[in-house]
Amino acid sequence: MSTPMIAFAGSPLDRADHLRANPEGLQGLMNASARLLRLEGLDPVIAEDGTIAWGSLADADPASELVFLGVRDERGCFAEVQPSLLGNGAPAGPRSWEAMQLLGAEDLAMYGGARSLVGWHARHRYCAQCGASTKLAKGGWQRDCQSETCKAEHFPRTDPVTIMIVEHNDSLLLGRQPRFPAKSYSALAGFVEPGETIEEAVARETMEEAGVTVRDVHYIFCQPWPYPSSLMIGCHAYADDPAITVDETELEDARWFSRADVADALEAIERGEAGEAFQCPPRFAIAHMLMRWWVEQGK
Repeated sequence: MSTPMIAFAGSPLDRADHLRANPEGLQGLMNASARLLRLEGLDPVIAEDGTIAWGSLADADPASELVFLGVRDERGCFAEVQPSLLGNGAPAGPRSWEAMQLLGAEDLAMYGGARSLVGWHARHRYCAQCGASTKLAKGGWQRDCQSETCKAEHFPRTDPVTIMIVEHNDSLLLGRQPRFPAKSYSALAGFVEPGETIEEAVARETMEEAGVTVRDVHYIFCQPWPYPSSLMIGCHAYADDPAITVDETELEDARWFSRADVADALEAIERGEAGEAFQCPPRFAIAHMLMRWWVEQGK
């Protein structure tokens, strides 16, 4: 199987890093042809033709901070951080899932990058080191502490998350969280902690959530996930002992599903239905892509 189309990846924008520290260059892009990504809070505005909606810089609130997203067709592309915007670290909501279904790959990638960046600014208006206010710098790819005695520099961050399919005797270990729709199961996942490798994070999270020991961890592919700003690192591992002990503070349930169960769930979700054994994640989620990769490995 070739690498699948990864949702939120593949933005057509030139990030133009050389312009971020060039105030004159950035100012030159803030002209009548510049585009402003339209957002409602952190959700995208969808145009009538099903694409993300763009406006001009004249549409921005004069009190907003403007974040430079990149250049496309020689036009600067920006998003605004409105003064009233609150940072949001919540999982994807109904409007976000709707956008994932409606938007094309390039639009989804541009929106995802903007959402992560705008949300980061909304959550970092104050210095984590001294508590003083911060100010946007380098076109929105940095925030500077305004305290003369601190002057700390802060940069947009991406949190690494391992998401893993664990295999035993031609079956996959999947779990469900209480917030999942009925009958839905997905791959186990968890943040990489300081001082550990990706492989160690996979082993630790699988043990913590399901009480299963894994071996032979290897990387498959990854996905940017802007809720709020993660990099989902997709992995596969093996387990020798299928016994499960569910951590009920993390999961509602975990169980093994056969290759036939997983294949059926993948076919059913394409029809908007649940499979006989469970409902798998939608096609734009990396868990879905990992399951599809695994099923095709067995053919």
